[in-house]
Amino acid sequence: MTLFTAVGTAILVIAVYVLLIRLGYRLIQRRAIAREFLRQCDRAGGVVVFLLALQAVWHASDNDLPWLAALRHINSLCLILALTWAALKAITAIGDVIVSLNPAVEGRHHAARRVETQARFLTRGLTVLVAIIGISAALMTFPSIRQLGTSLLASAGIGGLIIGFAARPVLSNLLAGLQIALSQPFRIEDVLRFKDEWCWVEEVTTTYVVLRTWDLRRLIVPLQWFIENPFENWTRRPTSLMGPVFMWLDYRMPVPPLRAEFERLLKADDTWDELMGTTQVVESGEHAMQIRFLMSSNDSVALWHLRCRIREALLDFIQRDYPDYLPNVRARVSDTDVPEPTRPPAGATE
Repeated sequence: MTLFTAVGTAILVIAVYVLLIRLGYRLIQRRAIAREFLRQCDRAGGVVVFLLALQAVWHASDNDLPWLAALRHINSLCLILALTWAALKAITAIGDVIVSLNPAVEGRHHAARRVETQARFLTRGLTVLVAIIGISAALMTFPSIRQLGTSLLASAGIGGLIIGFAARPVLSNLLAGLQIALSQPFRIEDVLRFKDEWCWVEEVTTTYVVLRTWDLRRLIVPLQWFIENPFENWTRRPTSLMGPVFMWLDYRMPVPPLRAEFERLLKADDTWDELMGTTQVVESGEHAMQIRFLMSSNDSVALWHLRCRIREALLDFIQRDYPDYLPNVRARVSDTDVPEPTRPPAGATE
């Protein structure tokens, strides 16, 4: 009789839950963020409601059936795991909602990336913490494990020191991740200079950072490295960056036409942010002079392509209009009288 009551109650509760979920979808059909949160949590919530209904039936039953205690224990264990699953889904949904509420629109890229980095790290940290608590609570439902845990607490001093020493790298990375999430030395999609590699921050986890190189390789770097070593962040505050193009040209090359052509090319390029555009002779060597064309753009990627386009266009301009002024190697050649070989005096014998 108890079994039929439990099954009937569970079916009734699930039917009511499904109706409420459908009603909720209908009420928030125009709210994409709320629908996304409900979509991620509805299945886990249904399992929790189902197990709660069964748990209420098992505890309300007065029958002393031999298998009832085992069912109660199994139901309690499943309920703890279901609650842990629901909590994990809710944490993930909250992180996604926070990111959705702060899109990377024009003018808010830095704020959006900062919020996304903090949200991703905090949700992952909470996920690990909730998973540990849920598994521990599930294991503590077994009397033997509970007694074992009580006995281990008495000798936890030395064991804690050993475990702490062994887990020092993991703990240091967790603390480093917390410091990075709060201080924000870099954010997701920031451009970093890592050991002569030009990288984007693709993912920040609780223990490591995934860096995407320009040729689409992935570098996995522990968080502790960023705390202990200096690195370059090309998009830390302002996104605008300056970059040069150097050229060696002959001394006869007039600089004003080059400066005018460089300015014309910059004004015709949409990626130039109009902050910097100068032409200077920065060095003079034995055979040629070096001219630097300094320009700026909104971000590192746009600056790189701008420098390449400007370099190609300036080379085409010089080859077309001033082909004789490319670097030449000069040499001075002079004719000298070659002395005639001396002849032996008359009467001398060889």
